[in-house]
Amino acid sequence: MKKYIYILLATVIFSSCESELELFSPSELTAAGFWNTETGAKAGHTGLYGTLRGSNSALWMLGELRSDIWGGVTFESPSNVSFIESNFNATTAPFGAWGGFYTRLHRLNDFIINVPKVDFVNESEKNHLLGQAYGLRAFYYYTLTKTWGDVPIVLEPLTTVDPSNLGKARSPEAEVMTLIKSDIEESLRLFGSDNSFWLGSRVYWSKAATLALKGDVYIWSGNVLGGGNADFTAAKTALQQIASMGITLESSYENLWGSGNENNNEFIFAIQYKENEATNFFNSMVGRSTEIYPNFDDKGNSMNGATVGGANRYGPSEKTLVLLDDNDDSRKATNFIYLYSNDNDGAGYPNYDAANYFGAIFNKFLGDEDGTGGRIFESDTPIYRYADVLLLLAEAKNHLGEDPSGEINQIRARAYGDNYVSATHGYINGSKIDNANAILEERYKEFIGEGKRWWDLRRAGDSFVYDNNDYISSSKSYLLKLPITVDMIGRNPLLEQTEGYN
Repeated sequence: MKKYIYILLATVIFSSCESELELFSPSELTAAGFWNTETGAKAGHTGLYGTLRGSNSALWMLGELRSDIWGGVTFESPSNVSFIESNFNATTAPFGAWGGFYTRLHRLNDFIINVPKVDFVNESEKNHLLGQAYGLRAFYYYTLTKTWGDVPIVLEPLTTVDPSNLGKARSPEAEVMTLIKSDIEESLRLFGSDNSFWLGSRVYWSKAATLALKGDVYIWSGNVLGGGNADFTAAKTALQQIASMGITLESSYENLWGSGNENNNEFIFAIQYKENEATNFFNSMVGRSTEIYPNFDDKGNSMNGATVGGANRYGPSEKTLVLLDDNDDSRKATNFIYLYSNDNDGAGYPNYDAANYFGAIFNKFLGDEDGTGGRIFESDTPIYRYADVLLLLAEAKNHLGEDPSGEINQIRARAYGDNYVSATHGYINGSKIDNANAILEERYKEFIGEGKRWWDLRRAGDSFVYDNNDYISSSKSYLLKLPITVDMIGRNPLLEQTEGYN
């Protein structure tokens, strides 16, 4: 990721039109010989992660904004309110042109088609790179089908342009899921027994990432698409393998975050940000000094002179504030800095006080001070980490009628640390519904800001969405999937509108 010349080369070689025509721009340079060398293949590999990073804000929005986490008080104009409230139609819906994901898929297809033809000094390196590519392609298609259901399947890059043949119809959701599972298995085959991380870094896809994705996918397939116990068993088997790969829970939740903590053993796959390379989008959850300075944190300390920067466009919902309001749980202070309009006579507000609450700064991905009174938002953002694996494993076990309390309690014990008392904080196995709700609540507190909550509710089942989302009900179930925007259909008449939006 630090080989800037590779990034620049890959960007130039693979630049394309984001309109996509529901597909992609041609890869005419492929035929010109770019793929003839190992150096070229590795440059293309680096470019895959640059474009993935460009999609990270979209991944976060799709995975979290429509959940119950956000939509609360902000001290600047809020962003994406209509999306948070699922208030859109085919004309106003966000993420036209499939959110740009097919441009990323074009580059992956280019890589998957051409790298096998390239001679490597070490063939195991080639297999590792291809294992990464198949895993990433499965991840993109999984995101697409969770978002839209039926989506076009395209597995080859364009090498010539025929304007009369650019359109492609949506493939049924079941066929897309079959492709995803096939790519997962090919990724695992290519990795073989190689459990290593490319260049020793968790910012590249790995066998562990493919196994985490497999667990995620098979629980979705088993519950949302009706695959049942066979899929839940496959998920459980995949997830249980990850602990043997040098991946474990870090000892404290708060030590997972910040640039100094990114090389931890819990992250499985994370998107990298670095000063002078790229910064993340969480500056939209901080705020300007003019708004923040007159206020106080929940301990009664003045915020005057605090190192801040950015805007405050997203605020935690009151439900989130109440759920986290447990001072023994380290996730409360780690996730947010709570601001109040006064210091409560020096006592602060140890517990949430709606009457005096001013707003919150998202602390988890706050980044680092730059030495000049500002901030650098360079925190890596995880896509999968071991806490995710444990709670996915709890889901799989619950679906199979097994006891998920061991996995739930590992997460709780880490969150409470020295404050943990098993009789008070421990979870005892209950009914499937009770277990499902306990897992969802634990994931809610654990993964704020990590793009998980909306998908967690969807994976649990439609009723859990209706119970936890104020804007979607069973009478508006079509809102669970996004519509095809009018401009998308205008560019590709073969597309049929998502059911319910006609």
